This record gives sequence, structure tokens and C-alpha cells, in this order.
Amino acid sequence: MNITKATERYEAWLGRHIAIIPEDLELKHQAMRSLPFPFLRATYYRWAQTFPEICGDLARAPKALAVGDLHVENFGTWRDVEGRLIWGINDFDEAWALPYTHDLVRLATSALLAKMECDPKEGIAAIVKGYAEAVTAGGKPYVLA
Repeated sequence: MNITKATERYEAWLGRHIAIIPEDLELKHQAMRSLPFPFLRATYYRWAQTFPEICGDLARAPKALAVGDLHVENFGTWRDVEGRLIWGINDFDEAWALPYTHDLVRLATSALLAKMECDPKEGIAAIVKGYAEAVTAGGKPYVLA
């Protein structure tokens, strides 16, 4: 199935569950056509379909709770119930048990498409290092203040 057919099917499914505002959908389509990063952000349904085919062994890794639609803009700050300033992932609407590699590959892909200000190999190494450190620390968000 190609991206056009996948998008048509996804939007038809979505339309059976929520009211779709045609003008908003057209704005989304315009953003999807603008640059690779907005396209990635807008097409998680397609990523979920193709990840197992494209990533082979990575898609068969042990499962863990994953963000799913992880990308570089899913990180931010907020105040917790104790008033502390926290930094971490702030978007969990696609969370699901997935191969632990899923979020790592998607985050690295988004960093490359967003053209982060670093050497790609160093950036990907930092993502893997940060993931390993977070697992070791129990997966808790960073308390900044």
C-alpha cells in the first residue's frame, strides 16, 4: 500500500470516530507537503505500518511501553504536582507496548529530518546514551528545579 492509500484509509477510519473539519485537514495536508519533518509528524499511522517491514530485526526486539509517535518536538518542560520544573516527554497519546527500539529509531529519524544542529552520528549516539541512562535511572523525568 502506498502513502496516498494509507492516508485515505486512515482519514476514513478517523472520520468514523471523530468529526473532521475539512479546512483543518487541508492545513494538515499542506504541512505534510511542506518538509520531511512535518510529514513524519503527521503520518504516524504509516510509520506503524512500515516499521516492521523496513526495520526487520529491530522490530522484533523485546517490547516495552513506548511513546509511539516520538519525535524531537515531544519533549518539553512542565510543573509537577509539587511545583518542580520537569523536563521530559510530554505527548503520550500514541503510547503502546512496542519493541523498545521503535522509539529510538523514530526519535533518531526525527532528529535527522529536523536537521538538528549536530553531527548525525553524534546525535544518534547521544539518543542511545540518553535512553540507556534513563533506563538505568528507572525512567524518571529530569527535575530541573
